[in-house]
Amino acid sequence: MKTISNYLRSVCLIIIAILTLSIPVIAQDDVQENSRKFSMLLRLIDSYYVDTTNVEDLTEKAIENLLQELDPHSVYISPEEVAKMNEPLKGNFEGIGISFNIFKDTLLVTTTISGGPSEKVGLMAGDRIMYVDGKNIAGIGLKNDDVFTMLKGKKGTEVDLKILRKHEPELLDFTIIRDKIPIFSLDASYMINRETGYIKLNKFSATTVDEFKEAMADLKTKDIKNLVLDLRGNG
Repeated sequence: MKTISNYLRSVCLIIIAILTLSIPVIAQDDVQENSRKFSMLLRLIDSYYVDTTNVEDLTEKAIENLLQELDPHSVYISPEEVAKMNEPLKGNFEGIGISFNIFKDTLLVTTTISGGPSEKVGLMAGDRIMYVDGKNIAGIGLKNDDVFTMLKGKKGTEVDLKILRKHEPELLDFTIIRDKIPIFSLDASYMINRETGYIKLNKFSATTVDEFKEAMADLKTKDIKNLVLDLRGNG
């Protein structure tokens, strides 16, 4: 009986192992099958659809629609949008000097860059940009790429904005002159006491390492022994 029991136990373990190993294989087969379907569909459209089609454009839209079926944080950003979004990380760009978010199909100002054109004319975090150069941009399915196209531009050029601000009954008008926007990561660097230095970083960009090294070199001349590195609110 003991031999039979051991045999059955071994058989059960083998079956469990086979089932466990087959799960990722089945999942992989599903992905491959659906990929094959999508690839075949694109080929059929490209070959037989009555009008001229752009397969690349169709693929981009299909990816966007697919991710919309997931949670709100799953989004597709095209290579072109990534390049534009990464420009501020290089240390400077030309524009109006704001950070933004598209919230409920409205362009929301999240921050104004210190010393930038928008801050100088009085634009504030929380302002909603409703019109750009007389054109309504609210509720039209605005995308990041559209915002970059409208607000970026050469230094010295103007852009007219109409802003919806909380507690203001009417839209506010602003004319902003685009400028070169320096993006500094380091807000402050000084000695708190004889032994402790303080460095405040507001964001991370391509210039952050050099800025930090320069600040540390200065603090070391003051015989720093401790460092408080403030990363609150960085983004």
